[in-house]
Amino acid sequence: MAQGQDLGHEDPGHPDSCQAGARLRRANRALDATNFFLADVRQGLGPYLAIYLLTEQKWDEARIGLVMSVATIAGIIAQTPAGALVDASRAKRLIMAGAALIVTVASVLLPLFPTFWPVAISQSIANAAEVTFPPALAAVSLGIVGQSVFTARIGRNETFNHAGNAAAAGLAGALGYVLGPQAVFYLLAGMAIASLVSVLTIPGAAIDHDLARGLYERDGEKARAQPSGLSILFTCRPLLIFAACVMLFHLSNAAMLPLVGQKLALQDKNLGTSLMSACIVAAQVVMVPMAMLVGARADRWGHKRFFLAALLILPIRGALYTLSDNKAWLVGVQLLDGIGAGIFGAIFPVIVADLMRNTGRFNVAQGAVITAQSIGAALSTTLAGFVVVKAGYSAAFLVLGAVAAIGFAVCWFALPETHAPSSRSGETGPSASAIAAE
Repeated sequence: MAQGQDLGHEDPGHPDSCQAGARLRRANRALDATNFFLADVRQGLGPYLAIYLLTEQKWDEARIGLVMSVATIAGIIAQTPAGALVDASRAKRLIMAGAALIVTVASVLLPLFPTFWPVAISQSIANAAEVTFPPALAAVSLGIVGQSVFTARIGRNETFNHAGNAAAAGLAGALGYVLGPQAVFYLLAGMAIASLVSVLTIPGAAIDHDLARGLYERDGEKARAQPSGLSILFTCRPLLIFAACVMLFHLSNAAMLPLVGQKLALQDKNLGTSLMSACIVAAQVVMVPMAMLVGARADRWGHKRFFLAALLILPIRGALYTLSDNKAWLVGVQLLDGIGAGIFGAIFPVIVADLMRNTGRFNVAQGAVITAQSIGAALSTTLAGFVVVKAGYSAAFLVLGAVAAIGFAVCWFALPETHAPSSRSGETGPSASAIAAE
């Protein structure tokens, strides 16, 4: 039985079982707090960096774009090695704690050295550290609860992550109004301290590191075989198809919110920032129930179906943006981002875990697919900007929607269902109900 199942199904009267059950509950609650507080740290300064450099340091847009591109490239390069590190290491909590510390130090020191190269280097280091969070959180979750309730645990992870993002965005807006753009540095430092405490309260003994990297039990005995070779990343056809679909998802999705922000700002530059914040917070709030739905129903309904739904939302969203320039309409349509991105964030590690079952390469595969995701996101704004200049905003939204439609078709016809729905997967035994109800 998987570790999560053992902890859920042991005789509650047995002393060892009681101790193990308490450890599992403590681990789950620590994971909740970690996902909530790391939500802001995972993004680093994010969009606030451009605002700070533009308004406080008086950088021009070209320098801002260049420094952010350098940092993005650093993150893309580090993505797959970060996954390999998480697979190989048995100190996953320390990896997350160290990454949180690096991101915070790099961000807090930025106002002291606001020239090009110190900013470029510090943010490149921060981006390279940030990419360890997704595979590390997924690995620790899998190592604690096991495969049988992994979907429920990931849904819960994403629920707390989106709640943390919404709370951080709201606090950033309020503090920024009172203290100015530099307030985000203090907020990030506070969230980082809380995340460090949360990470270190995860009981180390609750993590099975073989399970965490994707080595599972066979016939009641834990598989002790060596992990598959890294060639699995290039020879697993469903993984390659999934990576292509993920790249198309982000090639379509990444530029949509910035385009909406530009349209809103062109109508009223004074309200542009406030409306953009409203879009972000509203989408994050919608993502919470979507993550909960994935955690509760994906094993019953099928993992591929949820991924198809996330892809299908994008062409609909792109078409709806073209119908009106009304502020309320644009913000309302942006709520669909909460549906698509909420589903995607929760189902992504679940599908990778399906495809890498028994290979021991779960986390490096996550890193490789996220690399494809990052490339798609990086190209998205370039594609959208080119189309806007040549044909206008409506054409750009339609082109981005068409990209997602291609991804939907590829997924529908080429990607097999990674998890067969069954009565067994629909069961809600003690472990699954504990994850959902705590």
